[in-house]
Amino acid sequence: MNEQIYTNYRLQLPDQEVLGTLVVQDGMIADIQPGVVNHGQNGEENYLLPGLIELHTDNLERCMSPRPGISWPLEAAAVYHDRDLASAGVTTVCDAIAIGDVAADSPRLTNFAPMIDVICRGQATERFAVEHRIHLRCELAFEDVYPITEQYADNPLLSMISLMDHTPGQRQFIRLDKFKEYYMGKHGVTAAEMDNLITTRQEKQKIYAQKNRQALVKLAQAKGISLASHDDATVEHVQEAIQDGVVLAEFPTTLEAAKAAHNSGLQVLMGAPNLVLGGSHSGNVAAMELVLFDLVDVISSDYVPQSLLQSIFIIAHKTGKPIYEAMRLFTSNPAKAINLFHNRGSLEIGKRADFITVHDDCIVPRITSTICQGNRVS
Repeated sequence: MNEQIYTNYRLQLPDQEVLGTLVVQDGMIADIQPGVVNHGQNGEENYLLPGLIELHTDNLERCMSPRPGISWPLEAAAVYHDRDLASAGVTTVCDAIAIGDVAADSPRLTNFAPMIDVICRGQATERFAVEHRIHLRCELAFEDVYPITEQYADNPLLSMISLMDHTPGQRQFIRLDKFKEYYMGKHGVTAAEMDNLITTRQEKQKIYAQKNRQALVKLAQAKGISLASHDDATVEHVQEAIQDGVVLAEFPTTLEAAKAAHNSGLQVLMGAPNLVLGGSHSGNVAAMELVLFDLVDVISSDYVPQSLLQSIFIIAHKTGKPIYEAMRLFTSNPAKAINLFHNRGSLEIGKRADFITVHDDCIVPRITSTICQGNRVS
């Protein structure tokens, strides 16, 4: 039997903090007790939290293209991405893979297959430090989004499908100036090309978006895949999501939409970078505003893995909530959203030994170790 003992830690249990001892046996939590013992790893009263669960990260894309025009070798990029997550305290991740995009020359139009393949290979060969799953980001105005998604519907790693519509003039990009700023900066679209891009995308949305939405909803329901909406801006958007069986509302852009989603029983997801920076880069509602109204259920790192841990402490500081309560947005709630709470997402006997140890110097909290299924991975 393989056993590890972690003692003198501030254990962040589901409903309380306990200075105590946690015992791991064969990759599972075997015991949790208050008090300190005289053997095992002494935590010197640092924090011990459940491993963080990430539902929406684009970090693999960043590792594949660390600078514009650079394509990093895919296998190496996937390992770099995995290590980024481990060092950020993530023990389960849904890698967000885009199917389709607004820009006609976007690498997202062709990168999805090799990205999915490298995740599946890495997971199957135990190359990764943390557990990877797949989140397909389905761009509704992309003509081929449904047949492509259908190919992966029976993949055992597929945990979530999100319904996305980045057409200019609505949802995330209700302001066309923000759309232009984003795509001219990220994709190098020239000012002369921008008007044609906007017109073309709006026309394609009218042709494909509703048909694709209906087909994807039916597919997710048939396969039992968790479904997310994206960038809901109005009560009508939320009502449509509820009718479609959505369980997670990602990045609502207005207070009105967030209230409607949360009050209707949807889990509301916001971005940790928004919390750290104090606002949205697209000019939409600030995550902290929603947190202060208790309208946020899940936090995602989006494009900065290290922002997750910092955001737990930001929320605790701003709201006065204890760490064990603030952390639910990063641990138990995302586990519930993808039906994994039975074996992870909280420090409980019989669950996987997925947890992190944290030192907080009241400046920036930092991970001192990441444990995944009893093994130290960072």
